[in-house]
Amino acid sequence: MILVLLCTYTLLQSNAPQDYKQLREKMVIEQLEARGIHHDATLQAMRQVERHLFVPSPYQSYAYEDRPLPIGFRQTISQPFIVASMTQMLDLSKDDRVLEIGTGSGYQAAVLAEIVAQVYTIEIVKELAERTKKLLHQLNYNNIEVFIGDGYQGLRSAAPFDAIIVTAAPEKIPEPLVEQLKDGGKMIIPIGPTKGMQTLKLLKKKKGKLVVQDLMHVRFVPFTRKNR
Repeated sequence: MILVLLCTYTLLQSNAPQDYKQLREKMVIEQLEARGIHHDATLQAMRQVERHLFVPSPYQSYAYEDRPLPIGFRQTISQPFIVASMTQMLDLSKDDRVLEIGTGSGYQAAVLAEIVAQVYTIEIVKELAERTKKLLHQLNYNNIEVFIGDGYQGLRSAAPFDAIIVTAAPEKIPEPLVEQLKDGGKMIIPIGPTKGMQTLKLLKKKKGKLVVQDLMHVRFVPFTRKNR
């Protein structure tokens, strides 16, 4: 009888709602702070944004683990450490205007929106962009604008930007994005082949010239273009 009761209690525990706030705090402490993420605004944003809402329901129980997850349309949501690292490297402030290439599920855009004044984000997959735009609206991220299109061309109508973040990997740096980066601004982007590892690079624009720093090896989905 005791064994049956214990088994039943264990089953009830496994089916109990997860404490996502507690899991986020654990994520920040163990995955981010312990690995060198120290930018206060980035850490606060990672605590605030509910990552489980940006993944399909079958994967929500894994949302605060340090790994990418599928979001449909052959796309993924990046692991928390990569999101935090890319955000920290941009050293953003509250008055900044940021362009994101590759909206995906909207998680990175939401993290940025917790820190900066305005986020413009471009997604080439129409169905994904529309789904994410609806979600961000429901979550009251009124400082995010979602556009459907070829991110390689950037968004000239809103340029120049204080920072640009690219969440898919082209084989070379898109020149239109460089042109749309404000002087003194920063861009973070993975560069490399569509198959295999890429290099995450931090670009700083100084008097019209780029200073490029290699950060780490990463693996992102390929940078998708419209047929030209």
